[in-house]
Amino acid sequence: MTQYRGLYPEIEPFDSGMLDVGEGHSLYWERVGTKGAKPAVMLHGGPGGGISPDHRRQWDPELYDVLLFDQRGCGKSLPFAEIENNDTWRIVADMERLRAMCGFEKWQVFGGSWGATLALAYAQTHPDRTSELVLRGVFLGRQKEKSWLYEYGASEIMAEQWDAFTGLIPEEERGNLVQAYHDRLTSEDEETRLAAAREWSLWEGNVATLLPNDDLLDSFADPAKAVPFARICARFFLKDFFLQEGQLLTNADAIRTIPGIIVQGRHDICTPPTSAWELRKAWPEADLRIVHDAGHSASEPGIIDGLVRATDQLAGKSA
Repeated sequence: MTQYRGLYPEIEPFDSGMLDVGEGHSLYWERVGTKGAKPAVMLHGGPGGGISPDHRRQWDPELYDVLLFDQRGCGKSLPFAEIENNDTWRIVADMERLRAMCGFEKWQVFGGSWGATLALAYAQTHPDRTSELVLRGVFLGRQKEKSWLYEYGASEIMAEQWDAFTGLIPEEERGNLVQAYHDRLTSEDEETRLAAAREWSLWEGNVATLLPNDDLLDSFADPAKAVPFARICARFFLKDFFLQEGQLLTNADAIRTIPGIIVQGRHDICTPPTSAWELRKAWPEADLRIVHDAGHSASEPGIIDGLVRATDQLAGKSA
């Protein structure tokens, strides 16, 4: 039986606060590990997710100084669930403000799912500020990836869950589920918003793991998480993630000199391995590590093992 490396022990931030980034947005941030050690930044998924205590535990705290933050509208950042003045490139600019705040010349950029999308957008914009990339569950924001998740693809694997997800929407509106959900998530009626947030979030939760995970689904159903996750996620999907089609592959040359490790679940229903493989072909210097008994979630043992081994390796720590 495979022996997986687990997360590092629970750790509390040594510093935290709010950063006003303008346009009415303030971001919650925290730093963990050892001040002055190897810099890293953690980019959570979604769009619309948020950081959690387990996110702090993917680096050896003696070797790293890690900044974690809730992206615009997420977690403890304010305003709650805000979709105005909230897009990919504003978050990239926020990252630069946070890097400067910490006094880091460059940092390891670590992200999974939407966090991987954001990590690539940042690194291609600021390659001189990116020491390494660690990516999980690669999502490139292309039409075929969006269609897989919200039109046809994942629906064929998670059939019962797909029926529950589409069941909220009248049949005549199902030709564009993202638009239909976005309309409800921005409704003036609170009950309508909450129902849509719950179903959107549960669909995402159901496709996230290889095996059913009731604890994860319960967390996705919590309005405090479901509302920002669904509202912001639907807006980004509707706006094509504020990216040109295929942009992150087309611009892969910008990161060719940046060391990178990609951890990808073989049975990832949310972001199938084809995107990680296409990125690897465009960025042949990257080390693609397929986890054969895992899906998408960073909570799965094989994915945890892959990510912790990656951060250890990039800090020069022996296996």
